[in-house]
Amino acid sequence: MKNGHGTVRQLHYLPAVGSAYGVEVLGFAALREMDVHRRRVLPQRPDFHVFALVASGSGAHEADFHGYRLEEGSAVWIRPGMVHRWSDIDDCDGPLVLFRPGFLPGFTASEATTPACWHLDERRLSLALLAAEHLDREHDAAVRTPRLASPALLSHLLAALILRALPETSASTGATRSSNRHMAVFHTYRTTVEERFTDWHHVADYAQHLGYDVRTLTRATRAATGTGAKTFLDQRILLEAKRLLAHTDLPVSGCARRLGFRDVGNFTTFFRRQAGMPPATWRAAYSTAAHEAPVRPGP
Repeated sequence: MKNGHGTVRQLHYLPAVGSAYGVEVLGFAALREMDVHRRRVLPQRPDFHVFALVASGSGAHEADFHGYRLEEGSAVWIRPGMVHRWSDIDDCDGPLVLFRPGFLPGFTASEATTPACWHLDERRLSLALLAAEHLDREHDAAVRTPRLASPALLSHLLAALILRALPETSASTGATRSSNRHMAVFHTYRTTVEERFTDWHHVADYAQHLGYDVRTLTRATRAATGTGAKTFLDQRILLEAKRLLAHTDLPVSGCARRLGFRDVGNFTTFFRRQAGMPPATWRAAYSTAAHEAPVRPGP
């Protein structure tokens, strides 16, 4: 994807030699060493997860139109498909964990509700860094001595790290016996939305395909994310619309077709209802803001 601001790089998971376990532990320093041309400051879209902890230093990061200031204690979770850029990490230090989708099962609700960046207090940061160090050592042992490799162990250690670092509101949404069914239904719905949101714009389409009624999908989505199934679907379509408007040169009519709207008028009505302004106006406003303020304060 590209526009007047440059190209959005599509990043694919390419493990280092000897590290084909679905997870890899790096650091901000290693990222800077590998990226001598500073391509990290340009928009990029990975097809894998990136989880990072800022152990020291300060900087800035942007993900899907929200800017975040990084400081000691910042946690960053970039999910597959997010458009993000490391605006300024020259002074940051700490671990970065890259992992494939599916390597960390059971975190569907947390992935849907956790922000791209949040802050850990001193105690929680210390424990999270210990968990990251444990994962790093086991990963290093697996690379150096393959007979010691255990993807299951690495997956559990990664889960422990994420659980330790999650914001308290997200950590408290872990599945219980009473919510297991809702989580399973929401996981299926969310997965199908990712696959079909450019084709199906009505919750009833998903309900019919999955064998649930609309009320079941609504209850499950609200239990997992705090919003209904229709709002969840509309927000996913809106996010992709913003990505296309911000990072491609497609005309509004082309964005409408890419998202499954056969009529540009319907797309404009949808976008205005969700974003409060027509798509062309939003694109112009984003373009101006991107030139004037590369990193905008986050919510």
